[in-house]
Amino acid sequence: MATIHLVVLAIVQGITEFLPISSSAHLILVPVVFGWPDQGLLLDVAVHVGSLGAVLVYFWRDVVAMLAGLLDLVRGRLTAHGVLVGLVIAGTIPVVIAGFLLDGRLLEAFRDIRVIGWTTLGFGILLYVADRWAGTLRQLPDLKLRDAVFIGFAQMLALIPGTSRSGITMTAARMLGIERTDAARFALLLSMPTILGAGVLQGADLYAAGDAQLTGAVIMAMALAFVSALVAIAVMMAWLRRATFTPFVVYRVVLGVILLVIGYALLD
Repeated sequence: MATIHLVVLAIVQGITEFLPISSSAHLILVPVVFGWPDQGLLLDVAVHVGSLGAVLVYFWRDVVAMLAGLLDLVRGRLTAHGVLVGLVIAGTIPVVIAGFLLDGRLLEAFRDIRVIGWTTLGFGILLYVADRWAGTLRQLPDLKLRDAVFIGFAQMLALIPGTSRSGITMTAARMLGIERTDAARFALLLSMPTILGAGVLQGADLYAAGDAQLTGAVIMAMALAFVSALVAIAVMMAWLRRATFTPFVVYRVVLGVILLVIGYALLD
């Protein structure tokens, strides 16, 4: 892969991983537009590691507090941060089960530009509806086990490319009346075990294929994904403190229409 391809794809992945706009939609559009080959498993692993690092750095206080809460749970003490750990685990279990049970060939069939176009468009509109008509009376400490499970089941939909893992979890949290910044915060905390699990599985596949060599290009992709993801998270959280999800919705609608036009044009 040419350096420019790697740089563009790593930055695109880093930016879109946590914004509610679907990274898979962008990663299928960029090669189509520029005529580039698929980025391959090695780059996927690198950008997953980089984006996970961005979440850990931005939410380092939450991460440290959750580790302390986990230790308290081991010692038999239940604290607020221990409860948050439990909620993240509860929200992760549904997608883990679904990932193991679903046929990989079925999931691969969903990687169609038309499917991604419809999911990008449809779930973007759903985000607007949830954000427009749900209240903002609840915060993260108000989240209950049933809420985390509901968000976790919503996250299962992200197995369909174009849905956006962060987008659907933020949508589900907004449906529950969680205020925007806390909806985004829980969605990103929930991403940590999911991204870690995906990275480990991809890394195992990579190792089995005998192509796990860390090159300068891979390290650069990891760093670019880290920086771009960190900037994207900071910008999104700053925006949501004073405004709505509407700009992301508008972007998704436009992107979805573009993907559908390209997809059905290719079909013809």
